[in-house]
Amino acid sequence: MIDVRNLSYSYSHNKSYAIRDISFEVGEGEVFALLGPSGAGKSTTQGILTGLLPIQTGEGEVAGFDLRHMSRDLFNSIGVSFEQSNVYGKLTALENLAFYRKLFDVETEDPMELLKMVGLDHVANKRAGDYSKGMKHRLTFARSMINKPKLWFLDEPTTGLDPTIAGQIKDIVLKRKQEGTTILLTTHNMFLADQLSDKVGFIVDGELKLIDTPRNLKLKYGQRLVQVDYYQDGELVSETLSLAEAGEKHRLSEIVAAGNIETMHSREATLEEIFIKVTGRELVYNEAD
Repeated sequence: MIDVRNLSYSYSHNKSYAIRDISFEVGEGEVFALLGPSGAGKSTTQGILTGLLPIQTGEGEVAGFDLRHMSRDLFNSIGVSFEQSNVYGKLTALENLAFYRKLFDVETEDPMELLKMVGLDHVANKRAGDYSKGMKHRLTFARSMINKPKLWFLDEPTTGLDPTIAGQIKDIVLKRKQEGTTILLTTHNMFLADQLSDKVGFIVDGELKLIDTPRNLKLKYGQRLVQVDYYQDGELVSETLSLAEAGEKHRLSEIVAAGNIETMHSREATLEEIFIKVTGRELVYNEAD
């Protein structure tokens, strides 16, 4: 569904690259998360793949279309949810979606059903300009689904949303994934990426450092740990022990045999911890993407 090779892009048309020599593939029905901090090159990559930015160096195909020879038909096949909402403020939510659906030459979703899906049906006839930032973000997300895209680009889909609404958005994405939609997720939210993705790619300073499944990354870079909370001399004690170290496995056996355990659970490395370990960079810093 996506196949790009050696993409590079410079906004200043010199050797100051926003992305450099990016290559990856996303198969039909897969969810691929492009992970990195702000300014890493995620949005630039998405801009090229969606036709908003021209290819300068490299080549690629998206949904069967050559990115060097853009076709209107590509836009019938893709949906894009931008991090920065860009809805028409003077139109109501319903009018926004009704207008947008007319731009496509394919079957579209019912606007009111989409608004119900994202919890905006009760304000469907309210002007979008009077919406909160989070409501505008949900409207942008709903709009990205209106043409029933085969390939769905999601740029920070849960940013700025409260946990309940973010959970609803995640459930919608999971449902579309189960229905076979191919999804490219760009985010710095490693927890979201871990839950949704078949593969992840770490991008820093415009360079794609590695691509793998979340499971493989945890097995390769993480540690097998168990956290045990138990009572000793009337006090609650907590220990984190490695399942790979003989001495610590023996210590775990001693604690279990004592029978004073309150809680015990495994602990694996998070994608964020692995990202920092692999790239040496934090996930959030303040630069433009």
